[in-house]
Amino acid sequence: MRPDRLNPLFAETAGLKGVGPQLAKPLEKLGLTRIKDLAYHLPERFVERRAVTDLDSASVGEQIVIALTVREHRGSSTGRGPFRVLAEDAIGNICAITYFGRAAYTARKALPTGAKRWVAGKLEQYGQMLQIVHPDHIAEDSAELIGQLIEPVYPLSDGLTQNRLAALIPQALEQLPELPEWIEPTQLARAKWPAWRDALTLVHRSEHPEARDRIAYDELLANALALMLVKNARRAQTGLPLKGDGSLRDKPNLPFTLTGAQTRAIGEIEGDLAQAAPMLRLLQGDVGSGKTVVALEAMLIAVEAGAQAALLAPTEILARQHHATLMKMARGTGVEIALLTGRDKGRPRESVLMGLLDGSINILVGTHAIFQDAVTYKNLALVVIDEQHRFGVSQRLMLAQKGRRTPHCLAMTATPIPRTLLLATNGEMDVSKLDELPPGRQPIDTRVVAAERIGDVVGALARHLEGGGQAYWVCPMVHENENIDNDLAAAEARFGELRLRFGDDVALVHGQLRPEIKDAAMERFASGGAKLLVATTVIEVGVDVPNATLMIIEQADRFGLAQLHQLRGRVGRGEGRSVCLLLRGSGEGGMGLSDTAKRRLALMRETQDGFRIAEEDLELRGGGELLGTRQSGDTPFRLATLDQIQRLLPIAHEDARLLIERDGGLTGERGEAARLLLYLFERDWGVQLLRGG
Repeated sequence: MRPDRLNPLFAETAGLKGVGPQLAKPLEKLGLTRIKDLAYHLPERFVERRAVTDLDSASVGEQIVIALTVREHRGSSTGRGPFRVLAEDAIGNICAITYFGRAAYTARKALPTGAKRWVAGKLEQYGQMLQIVHPDHIAEDSAELIGQLIEPVYPLSDGLTQNRLAALIPQALEQLPELPEWIEPTQLARAKWPAWRDALTLVHRSEHPEARDRIAYDELLANALALMLVKNARRAQTGLPLKGDGSLRDKPNLPFTLTGAQTRAIGEIEGDLAQAAPMLRLLQGDVGSGKTVVALEAMLIAVEAGAQAALLAPTEILARQHHATLMKMARGTGVEIALLTGRDKGRPRESVLMGLLDGSINILVGTHAIFQDAVTYKNLALVVIDEQHRFGVSQRLMLAQKGRRTPHCLAMTATPIPRTLLLATNGEMDVSKLDELPPGRQPIDTRVVAAERIGDVVGALARHLEGGGQAYWVCPMVHENENIDNDLAAAEARFGELRLRFGDDVALVHGQLRPEIKDAAMERFASGGAKLLVATTVIEVGVDVPNATLMIIEQADRFGLAQLHQLRGRVGRGEGRSVCLLLRGSGEGGMGLSDTAKRRLALMRETQDGFRIAEEDLELRGGGELLGTRQSGDTPFRLATLDQIQRLLPIAHEDARLLIERDGGLTGERGEAARLLLYLFERDWGVQLLRGG
């Protein structure tokens, strides 16, 4: 149960002054439903203004606050052009306060002729005239604006303005309770960080690097503590030691010899499985490195030991592909492998459930359905989780409920993760890395092509398809968007154009399609019924069609390195030569590609080492860019930037270790404060362990 002293932070924002049903909706869209959500809704940047007495003492492009007297209203004769309010400063200089669209109606009311008003905004030049376009603030009293010379700018949603949010956040900050300190005192003094409550107040008032770092560190420390709790709790659990006799592992029909990296990883897994402490290991392998073979070897060890294994995949398409691959490789072993997804109903489903219960099914492959309440195993001792970042720690904790003892867990990821982010997301796991490709895999010929040559690309595509090959055409979005350059291709529009050329040989997949339609299109492409798949990044992982040896990525300069690498990895999966064409655009507003975009494309041509690409991607995105979802290695952080993760995460992990091992754990004085931190950042899996004792 959450400690009472945190209750003010979890109070609903609906109780704040000025929040009614109309404002509650945009707040909910941004996830700002509780006081703590508002407190942690940090400014994107700050606008710094200077109070000036007259226009002569201001510079064009400067953010200013100035007193102006309204002299004249000048409306557009057509009603469609700008509406200008001519105003005079203290020494007679004229400035136009300019509005466009419906804002002109407000201007007439806010700026009546003859009135003196204090105006805050950016001073611009229009011809021979100075102007302020759509001023940020207009006030009758100078005190209001002089007190806002440094103003935070927050992320918004439709229906929520900066002024409304700026009125709510101070109310939230007033309700922050005093909390005991959870950061190690020496670290706090060394970094010159303010106390928690002071830090949250400071980050909303101005650029304050120490306060920003303090807030980011709190998030990193909460994550590090929770990961350590999971690791320690798992060590205390008892699993089933699995020692195989090798009778099954010699039989798989492998089309290639195992690499040294695969052999090494299998040895590490075999050593873990032989222990009573449940294994928790991450198998990190680049695209095409052979993770599935390693997973099969691990599952065969479990079967040799008389137990069952399960493989969890994030999508039905991927689950079916894994099932087909394992069936092919395990042919002749006598191992019974079944498939279970949410789509399976009736007798087939009942047959699988009975086979799991009586033990006749040795290995189960499926989606979330394999952990439903109705699914009961005779002796589940090993779980393999593919694309583990799609599930997270909470799902790993659920696994204990499906075995007589806590099952061993092997998590796999095809996303190369930089060392820094690996520590952040998987700090409680041991790691095996597959850094070699199986023999026979040819390098992918990667080329950068100007968008103007799209006709040549379509011609090359036609020849490729006529020769019996298959291809992908990836677009960065689904529909055209008026806020993005017109040259940004939409998947549906490109699909329509290519279908006119290639007819029914073209299939379409994007995230807004219904699952059954998307699955049907994918299956048609995988079976060869469609020769060309037009898609968005939904094919980034989990698509394995060896006959598809041509990848075309449109507007490739708009993608991050990690995404480009994953998309390229959809080809080169067979023995044939594969090509990846990166169609580059002309850059934002036709101004040419940025240096970062050029570096990305050059690196893609230069290397296919996913681990090097991941490190470069982290460096190129830099410290100021907040972490995204797929681009970031899927970190669990909302507040910490890449720069802060790199600087502060190792310190946070060491601090967490000292707290657990030296400073009395979660029962000492600082440990009690750390409990509050875990609840505050809602690391549910850490809280779950706290509730369990």
